[in-house]
Parts: sequence; C-alpha cells; structure tokens
Amino acid sequence: MKDFAALFTRIDQTTKTSVKVAALAEYLSDAPDADRLWTVALFSGRRPKRAVTTTRLREWAAERAGLPLWLFEETYPIVGDLAETIALILPTERVTSSSDQPLSHWITTLAALGQQPEETRKETVLNAWDQLDTTERFLFNKLLTGGFRIGISQKLMTRALARATGRDEADLAHRLMGDWTPQTTSWAALIEADDPAARSSRPYPFCLAHALEDDPDTLGPPGDWHAEWKWDGIRGQLILRDGQHHVWSRGEELMTDRFPELARAIDFLPDGVVLDGEILAWADTRPLPFNALQKRIGRKTVPKSLLRDAPVILYAYDLLEENGTDLRATPFATRRAHLAQLTASLPPDAPVRLSPEIPFTDWTTLAATRATARDHQAEGLMLKHRDSPYLAGRKKGHWWKWKLDPLTIDAVMIYAQSGHGRRANLFTDFTFAVWKGNELVPFTKAYSGLTDAEFREITAWVRKNTLQRFGPVRQVTPEHVFEIAFEGIQPSPRHKSGVALRFPRMARWRKDKPVAEANTLDDLQDMLRIYG
Repeated sequence: MKDFAALFTRIDQTTKTSVKVAALAEYLSDAPDADRLWTVALFSGRRPKRAVTTTRLREWAAERAGLPLWLFEETYPIVGDLAETIALILPTERVTSSSDQPLSHWITTLAALGQQPEETRKETVLNAWDQLDTTERFLFNKLLTGGFRIGISQKLMTRALARATGRDEADLAHRLMGDWTPQTTSWAALIEADDPAARSSRPYPFCLAHALEDDPDTLGPPGDWHAEWKWDGIRGQLILRDGQHHVWSRGEELMTDRFPELARAIDFLPDGVVLDGEILAWADTRPLPFNALQKRIGRKTVPKSLLRDAPVILYAYDLLEENGTDLRATPFATRRAHLAQLTASLPPDAPVRLSPEIPFTDWTTLAATRATARDHQAEGLMLKHRDSPYLAGRKKGHWWKWKLDPLTIDAVMIYAQSGHGRRANLFTDFTFAVWKGNELVPFTKAYSGLTDAEFREITAWVRKNTLQRFGPVRQVTPEHVFEIAFEGIQPSPRHKSGVALRFPRMARWRKDKPVAEANTLDDLQDMLRIYG
C-alpha cells in the first residue's frame, strides 16, 4: 500500500497532466502484476463493493478516536469526505507496526469482509487502521466505502499504461472495455495475451461529441456535414459476433439482459457486425418519451408488462464493424453508406432501424428544423463531418451536438444543504418550490449553475435566515427566486408536485423578481402537457 499511497500523493499534489501521467506510468512499470491490475481497475471505475456501512464506520471511528459520535457528525460536513474525516481523527499513536502489504492484499481483505459477522468485520477494520499511516488509511477507507475516485481520468490512465507497456493506446483502450474485473482476469490475459473469447463481446471505445456553442456557420460548408436528430435514449453498441449478441452502454455497462428484444437482431443481421446507436422505447412508428425507457433502466429482469408497454429498438447511426473488419478509420460517409445498405432490407418488426438523415442545404434551414426537435422526442441535432473517422473519446471538430435551449421555470428556494469536498463550508444543494394558491409546493432540487461568488453570497444569507433545521438541511425564509433550467419534464407520483425534472440546474439568480411572481404548479402542469 505504501507504493500506491506514494502514487496517490504525487497525483494529488499536482495539476499538471504530464506529471500525473508520468507518475502513473512509472508505477505501472514497477508494481507487481496484481497491484497494477487493480490500479487499472480502480482508474477505470471498477471499484470494490462496499464492505461496511457508513453508519458502522462512523461509530467505529468515533469509538477508536475517543470522540462522541455527535462531534464526529459535526466534523464530517466540514471535511466533506467520510474517508478523509476518519483518516484525520484516528490517533496516529495507535500505529504500532507499519504494514508493508501491497494494494492487492488490502483489496482481498476487503472482499472477504462481506461474508464475515459484524464483530469480525470491525476487528479487521480496526486492525487495518492500526497498521496504516494517514494517507494509507484514507485510501483504505476509500476502498472500504466503495467510493474510490482520484484525480485522473480513464483516458489519462490509458495513456500512462501505453507508456508503461509500450503498447498502442487505442488497442489498450479497446482491451479495457468490456465485462472484466481483477477477480475474473489477470494482467497477462488483459494486457498482454490475445483472448478471442473476450474479443467476441468487447465493445469499441465510444466516439463522443462536443457541444456546439458557436453559430453553426462557423463549421464551414453545409455539404461537409451530416445531420440527424439527437435522440433522447441510451447510447449503446450492439455487438453480433460468434453467433451471440451483446449490448453495451456508453458507461461500459453490459445491458444485454435488460433489452431482450435486441436478441432478435441475430435473425436479421449477419455475424461480425457492431452497430452504434440509441436504444429507444418505441411504439408504432416513433420513439416514446424518455420516461418510458427510464422505467427499464434499473431492472436486471424486465417484466412482461414493461416489455409490452415500453418495447425497445436500436436506432442505429454508425457501423463500426462489418464482416469482422474494424471500420472506424474509414470516413463517416462510407460507414453510413454501408450501414444504410445493411439495414435497407430489414422488415418492420426487426429490432434495429436506421436513424434517418436530415437533409439541408443551408444552416438557417437546419436551425428551423432543430427548433422542432421536441416534436420528434429528440434533444436537438447531431452534426457529423462526412470525412470523420470514429475516434475514441471526445475529439473536437468531428462530431457536434447542437442541443435545444433548455426549458426554464422560476422557483423559490425553500431549503438549503451544505456541499461536500471543497464546497463543504458552503450551502450548494437547494430545494425549490412553485406556488399552488398561497402554498409553496417543492418540486425539484438543484446544486449546480451558480458561480463560486454567488454560492458564498447565498451561504451567508442562509446562515442568517434559517427558520428550522432538519439534520443537515435548513429551512430558510422564502425570499429568493432562481431560474431553474432542465431538459425534460415527466409525471411522477412519488413527488408531491406530481412532476419530476430531468437534469435540473440553476440557470441564474433572479434578484430582479419578487417571490410572488415565481411560477405556479399550473405552469408546470402546462409544460408537462406540452413536453411530457
């Protein structure tokens, strides 16, 4: 753990990308295979499952530190991170013998905790704390809570891995995709060996778009660009290899079992095909609102009622592999032509369809088309350069997402809660309400959108205008109106207001608007009828 802690310290103490990559590459060159395998797993989001509840960790830490639990609870919001709070309050004089066990040892120890009775878990955790210094304790606690994150992206990790191994970065990015964990593979199998079985299910790294902030005529001649709707679904790859099908989300989650309708693609499409597209709930000839698809997202097993009410298709918009050949380096126009030919003869009941191109001759006409996106259950437009390859990650200049302006509503702040991390001393999480007659009805929460200066200003106001406290939440005087921006609205029986917003955030602080002029619940219901 000492070497991993040293790596963490080097990364944590710099903001320079080159220094972070160099530190990680050096570690991956020298660490034992088990440790570097786990390091790659951690940096690619494959964290161990939580072994102990945070409630028990709070109690054990307070007990070991000789502090009353209430004092620990007061300390935690100020630090803003549970793992760090525990590491800081634990007495250093209890470290009787420094451990030199590697990272993989501690992760194996944590993996075994889930099968142990509580007393054994407590003894194991306390013994670990007694063998680790403050930084090592912090990292151990991060692993223990299942919340391990560190200041380096998967892309940078892959770059460091390429430097450490001398292998091609794109090849490594491809290898790291898929359904693997350190318990199911080895360093040699994952990084060094050719594994045909793993290849059959492995997706490609997704090509991502940048948001178009400038006027579209800055992109050059319209004829160089392909336009289509930006669908409001789940981005996914459908893989047909070796007589099997696999469905992967953009977040590298295997979702094959959640969308059994897509299994029938094997009956209509040849082997050796990988499609990129949008998984959409579908009825008759058009997509359903995202709300219909959302009911299926968290389910491992889909009941017959949902299969009937919210069947899905893959609206394909790119062809990444054909006849087992990787097409990503070919121009988009070529890939699109192959995709159109591949899907041209599909029958209406096939679970795959071709996402239609939107023809246009000038940007003004396309802007008018974009304005109708919500009528098509879309979020806006996608613009793809006809010569663009399918690149891994977000490369500026090739693909653009030209989204609609968000929906907005003016609401009154009624509750406030402090943030975490660097915002632990600020109130950043707010609950907002709209009018229903003379009553303010809460309808959403938001925690982003303001500047640091505005967060400091509203924090000072909250401290002076608290009416009641409910644990970490403060009820405040209803005096401030904020414009809330959001991407969509849907009915929700779980909320008192009867509605739920998609991606709400604070667009601006309406200091110019009195509370009495904030929007009403009727306004929300009108928006629900139009856009829901």
